[in-house]
Amino acid sequence: MTNRTDIVEREIAIDVGRGERIVGNLRVPRAPRGLVIFAHGSGSSRFSTRNRYAAGELEHAAFATLLIDLLTPREDTIDRHDARFRFDIKLLAERLQLAKRAAFEWSETAALPIGYFGASTGAAAAIVAAARAPGEIAAIVSRGGRPDLAGDALERVDAPTLLIVGGADTIVLDLNRKAMRRMHGAIADLAIVPGATHLFEEPGTLEAAAHLARNWFTRYVKAQSPVAPFSA
Repeated sequence: MTNRTDIVEREIAIDVGRGERIVGNLRVPRAPRGLVIFAHGSGSSRFSTRNRYAAGELEHAAFATLLIDLLTPREDTIDRHDARFRFDIKLLAERLQLAKRAAFEWSETAALPIGYFGASTGAAAAIVAAARAPGEIAAIVSRGGRPDLAGDALERVDAPTLLIVGGADTIVLDLNRKAMRRMHGAIADLAIVPGATHLFEEPGTLEAAAHLARNWFTRYVKAQSPVAPFSA
């Protein structure tokens, strides 16, 4: 396990063209075993308390984490008025691919295997992005996600995928079951957190989801050798 005081953090920015950038927070523990990139859901941001909690659990297990806003500040402002971008899975997947490519260029994460952690529509983006890069993503976790929005990518994705859904989130649970039945090319599992609704706000449910995610990534995201952290 990693002491969280040993984690180094920096803000990163990735050019997406037309003079715009997406921004994220990269946190790297000492000798990280892998990198997990978070794709948050509808109307959320990299400052989501739920994702930050999950990231903390992963960091404690020696994973580097990247919480990134997949929309530019301009797009986010527009989206908050008319929600035009949050369901644009193609755009979100493209941005997630840009984040993955950037991670391969940073010295502190270049050699690390990569996993995706998606929530809500971010889960669909993670599946689409992974399907576009066979063999490059070590594992995917969806929490309260909408993998059904990934469409035909469900049949092409090859990364081991865990779908975490609240037991009381009945509509999304049904959508996840149907999506998993289409995932013929990947190891796929469905984990139901009893009593949890869509946002995992009930006592103990967020912790349960984070532990499930940590265990899945620990199982499938494995570095060939420890990588030293970057300097502050």
